[in-house]
Parts: sequence; structure tokens; C-alpha cells
Amino acid sequence: MALNPQYEAIGKGFVQQYYALFDDPTQRANLANMYNVESSFMTFEGTQLQGSVKIMEKLNSLRFQKINRIITDVDSQPMFDGGVLINVLGRLQTDEDPPHAFSQVLGIHDTA
Repeated sequence: MALNPQYEAIGKGFVQQYYALFDDPTQRANLANMYNVESSFMTFEGTQLQGSVKIMEKLNSLRFQKINRIITDVDSQPMFDGGVLINVLGRLQTDEDPPHAFSQVLGIHDTA
């Protein structure tokens, strides 16, 4: 499969949509649609999770109510299988905790 020439636009659009859902507690359940039931993987603070059910269980267990996120950089790279690897950098504040730097790496693939 060829490299996807739209990798930058895909990465930025995905990040915008993902965090819009994640950061809104009333919309967070819709993130389940972004994960494959069996083959999606997530590593969160050293714990590996597989499948949309386990990932959503973890996301729903997070205790914070309010999120203030500033994304400072989205760096996207095309993958040989047509997917896009995305590195997100920014600052994050949850509830009344002090803001801190965050980094997240996302890999997305066309499941059509």
C-alpha cells in the first residue's frame, strides 16, 4: 500500500475531533467509535489495554471533571500501510491541578 499523501490533514483533523470528544464529558462515550472492538491498543501509565471495551473502561474510570488543554504541536507521519502516526504535544490541566506538559502518540488506520 502507498503512503497517504494527506497524512498531515488527516492527523490534524483526527486530533481535533478526538480531543473535542475526550474533553467534553457529555461526548466522551462517543470515543468508542474511534476504537476497533478487537485490534485497538492503548498503553496508559504502563498498563496495556486491547479492544474498545477495555479502552473505554479505562477512559471512563478517569476521575477528573474539567479539562483545559492547549495543543502546541501536532506532528503527523505517513505509515507504509496507509495509516498515520501522530505525535501530540501540549499542556494539560485537569480540575484544579497545576498545568503540566503532555505528550500522546496515536496511530490511526483506515478500517474500511
